[in-house]
Amino acid sequence: MTSPRVSIQTEDFDLSAEIAALRRGNPGVGAVCSFIGTVRDRNDGDAVSSMELEHYPGMTEKSIEAMVDAAFARFDIFGARVIHRVGLLQPLDQIVLVAVTSAHRGQSFQACEFLMDYLKTQAPFWKKEQTAQGARWVDARVSDDAALARWGIVAPNG
Repeated sequence: MTSPRVSIQTEDFDLSAEIAALRRGNPGVGAVCSFIGTVRDRNDGDAVSSMELEHYPGMTEKSIEAMVDAAFARFDIFGARVIHRVGLLQPLDQIVLVAVTSAHRGQSFQACEFLMDYLKTQAPFWKKEQTAQGARWVDARVSDDAALARWGIVAPNG
């Protein structure tokens, strides 16, 4: 059974299990690169007590699948896995996993960074932080758009 490339879920994920599934059955894998994003307790100078993520089921998965297709077209990789959590999350919680396999490290590093840059700017998620000043929606940063632009992709809003 093949593991999905993209999952949107409320439950946490296990890095070791995800990497094992991504590597399984491919003796040509010489490199695995992964990134895990976690919820911070501060943002823009304010304490953050929690973060809530919303998405449109179906649309979000389709958008991220297109990002993974773009990574396969651009880099010489064997596999990719993206997990993004939604719902109510607390500081220290894992929020996102991007993992990539290839024959050599360079392609894995680049594809992993490309996917993360793409996710930060183009994935249809809405994030709301709870702070001492109340709830606020989190916008994409200009630096995130700049990170995507170095791959030759201009964010539609940028």
